Amino acid sequence: MDAMSLSRIQHAIVDMDGVLYHGNEAIAGAKEFLAFLGEAGVRFVLLTNNSTLTLAQFVGKLRRMGIETTQEALLTSAVATAAYLTRIAPPGSRVYLIGEEGIRSELLKSGFVLTDTADAEYVVVGLDRQLTYAKLNAAMRAVRNGARLIGSNPDRTFPSETGLEPGAGATLAALEAATDVAPLVIGKPERAIFELALDRLGATPQTTAVIGDGLYTDVLGGRRAGLFTILLLSGVTEAAQLVESAPKPDLVYADISALHCAWLKAWQKHGARRGSDSRTDAGDA
Repeated sequence: MDAMSLSRIQHAIVDMDGVLYHGNEAIAGAKEFLAFLGEAGVRFVLLTNNSTLTLAQFVGKLRRMGIETTQEALLTSAVATAAYLTRIAPPGSRVYLIGEEGIRSELLKSGFVLTDTADAEYVVVGLDRQLTYAKLNAAMRAVRNGARLIGSNPDRTFPSETGLEPGAGATLAALEAATDVAPLVIGKPERAIFELALDRLGATPQTTAVIGDGLYTDVLGGRRAGLFTILLLSGVTEAAQLVESAPKPDLVYADISALHCAWLKAWQKHGARRGSDSRTDAGDA
C-alpha cells in the first residue's frame, strides 16, 4: 500500500489513547486532523478500549484539550460490553464489576444489577485504578462459582503522560491465572466492536480505515474486520517492533501530524479532484 491509498478512504475508525492524546494532554495536530477529515468528507467514529469514562465525560475530556466532538461520534469498550451483555443476558442479571464509572454507568443503564457477592452470574473487567486484592479475590471466587468472565478490552498497558501504565488486560491476566478460565473479550482486537463501529458509520470494510497505535489491538482488529490499517508510532508501539511483528499495518506514520500531512497531499492530488469530478457529473446529469 502507498500513501495514494489514503485518498480512497471514505470512513475512519480513530483510536484515541496514543493517537489523539496521552492521558490529559492532546497530541500535537489531533484537532487539526479531525477538522481535515470533516473537510475531506471522511466520516469517522472515535473508538477507544478505555472503559473508565462515560460518553459525556469523554466529550468533556476532549473539549478541555481543544477537541470538539459529540457523544454520537464516540464508541467505547464500555458501551460495546454493555451492548454484548444485553444480547446474552436478561435485565436484572447479577454482575460483579471491576471497573470505573464509564462501564458502571453503561451496565446500570442497560438494566444489570451490580453485586459484591460471589453469586454473580457475570464478572466484567475494565480498567480499575482503585484495584485491590479484595476485588481480585471476590472476582476470582465468583468465576470459580460459575460466573462468566468478560473483559471490556485486553490492553495490558496504556499510554499516559508519564509513560505506559497497567491496563485492564493485566487484571484479566491475573484472574485467568487464578481461575484457569480464559475471558471473553469484547473490545479491540475483537471483530464485534469494529462491526459496531461500521454500523455507526453506515460503512463497509472496503471504504474504511482504522487509525491506531496498537499492533495487537488496532491493527490486528482492523485486519480481522477487513479494514485498511494505519499505525501511528505515538503510543504503545515502537518502530523496532514492526520488524518481526504480525500482523503488518498497511501504512505507518510517526504521529497524527505526519498522517495528516500525507493524507492532505494525497487528497489534494487525487481525492479532491475526484470529488470535484463527481459533483460536475452529477450537475451535468
